[in-house]
Amino acid sequence: MTDVGLALLRSIKTLGQGRVWLLVFGPAVLGLLVWVGLAVFSLEWLIASLVEQPPLSWLAGWGVLWLAKLAAALGGWLLILAAAFVTAMLLAAIFVMPLLLEVVSSTDYPELARLGKDSLAGAVVNSLVAVLVFTVGWLLTLPLWLIPGLALLLPVLWMAWLTRRTFAYDALSVHATVDEWRLLRRQHGFPMLLLGVILALLAHIPVIGLLTPTLAALAYTHYCLEALRRLRQGAVVTVIGQQPILKELR
Repeated sequence: MTDVGLALLRSIKTLGQGRVWLLVFGPAVLGLLVWVGLAVFSLEWLIASLVEQPPLSWLAGWGVLWLAKLAAALGGWLLILAAAFVTAMLLAAIFVMPLLLEVVSSTDYPELARLGKDSLAGAVVNSLVAVLVFTVGWLLTLPLWLIPGLALLLPVLWMAWLTRRTFAYDALSVHATVDEWRLLRRQHGFPMLLLGVILALLAHIPVIGLLTPTLAALAYTHYCLEALRRLRQGAVVTVIGQQPILKELR
């Protein structure tokens, strides 16, 4: 079984705890309100605005206005989905992730020493930077949607990157040292992104996909804490003064 599959199965097991579902639905409900509000009040304006912008305006000028409107409609819906997803993502990362981390770490990984920094400010900054890069990158790559297939591939890849960037950091910030985080990021970069791709595909299912940010927080918590446990290889921790020291079990 792959590490990604193991993290997903453990996440499903954690969902068996009733209190976890309260955390799952909170960001989803608020994200749904954003999704519905933007769809009702902004979709027509988004479509009209996108048709007037290159490269869709070029298509209209070439006499294929129907194709420009079709691409604009797809882009409008994806923008609304992205806005709702980002809203739910921020709520999950800032407010829900610390609670999920406490539940999962105490239940499934109680032996892991907390050698990182539990910083709300750090989590907020990481999430906001990730959303900023996601938004700019998403908009800059819009012209590439005219290449067949990329209109479906690029949103998935950007959401996968956003999910990995946000939740991998949050899942390890409390338990891992800076050096451990760097090593895990280098060793598990591709599997973490693959986990993000799987969750991003789920995010594109209307309404149901709004549950994805909290599910992502849960899945990355399991993946990252298990990776950290393997990295330490059963080490125990003693504390001398303020300096934690890892000792391998013999």
